[in-house]
Amino acid sequence: MRKRFRVLWLPLLREIAMTLRTAKLALEDGTVYTGVSLGATGEVSGEVVFNTSMTGYQEILTDPSYRGQIVTMTYPEIGNYGVNSQDVESDRIYLSGFVMREYSRRASNYRCEESLHEYLKRHGIVGLAEVDTRALVRRIRIHGAMRGVLSTEDLDDESLVQKAKACPGLVGRDLVREVMPQAVEQWDEPLAPLARQSYPPRAETPTADRFHVVAMNFGMKWNIARWLRQSGCRVTVVPGDLGAEEILQLNPDGVFLSNGPGDPEPVGYAIETIRRLLGRVPIFGICLGHQLLSLACGARTFKLKFGHRGANQPVLNHRTGRVEITAQNHGFAVEADTLPEELEVTHINLNDQTIEGVRHRHLPAFSVQYHPEASAGPHDSSYLFQDFVELMEQNRGSATES
Repeated sequence: MRKRFRVLWLPLLREIAMTLRTAKLALEDGTVYTGVSLGATGEVSGEVVFNTSMTGYQEILTDPSYRGQIVTMTYPEIGNYGVNSQDVESDRIYLSGFVMREYSRRASNYRCEESLHEYLKRHGIVGLAEVDTRALVRRIRIHGAMRGVLSTEDLDDESLVQKAKACPGLVGRDLVREVMPQAVEQWDEPLAPLARQSYPPRAETPTADRFHVVAMNFGMKWNIARWLRQSGCRVTVVPGDLGAEEILQLNPDGVFLSNGPGDPEPVGYAIETIRRLLGRVPIFGICLGHQLLSLACGARTFKLKFGHRGANQPVLNHRTGRVEITAQNHGFAVEADTLPEELEVTHINLNDQTIEGVRHRHLPAFSVQYHPEASAGPHDSSYLFQDFVELMEQNRGSATES
């Protein structure tokens, strides 16, 4: 009996003991939240934002687009299914800190390999639990995303608030440089078996390597590359600062513009590259890639009050009249009044009417602000990868005819 107790309860007791340390989150407006820490100990700063997804916290943790941010989950219990080595979107955790209402000390899932606490600790990420996330999220919605400091070391409220006021914001910073890999590599991993169930019904079984896609990596989520590979494309992933001529020397049938963190306007090198690629090769962009394509065509971007982050954002597709439920993660958007005539708005956010997709009226290029490759979902918009394949096919046919 004692042995059985030891087997069943010692891991749980160890988890509880590890998360009894006090930690605090201070915002630049002077608000301080006190809770208990999990993961690593230390002190971090960043823009405090929230995500409304009910699942997918591991994908959120490993999304490079969260660089420079402390992420609060609105779903009340986090960690209940643990983490595994398959559901990752990059090779590490890029966000600064992780905040939740309640941490589930027992992880129950057949795919679980370790607890969330162990995962955060192994990656050196400071977590905070047992705080009123409803009050925190309400404050962010009313006043906007704010700079903050999360600490297990300095527990003096006044000191933490002053540190929060002094930490840098996101506007004007090129965070892409902090997450962008420098190597050129071939991507060969397709979608996981569970994800293949969401492959568009209208899509035929793709012919392997029929098209060559060069993916400009500004902090790309791995599931994007998996979707491109599943669509029958040979995928070459290149750094986001690679020049247009170097990209064209790879003989791509299409160029993909990835997601990435922060303010798009400081990423001038990518904007210039895209401008040089327009009209020479089909282009498809997601999230930051959407913003960069719009900037390359002459539009401007602006910072949203608290951003769009979650897996439940309603988007109207103007071309079909259908509403798609989408996954999103961005704090900037394309300014509608600055959109050039050659860009047609294809998608709109039904919550705040911001632009969610554009298509060039004359050249083979389109983009969306949200994430059609979303894991853990939804998958309403996964057809966009097939649209990209069809665009490359049309462009190849036009080139043959001419």
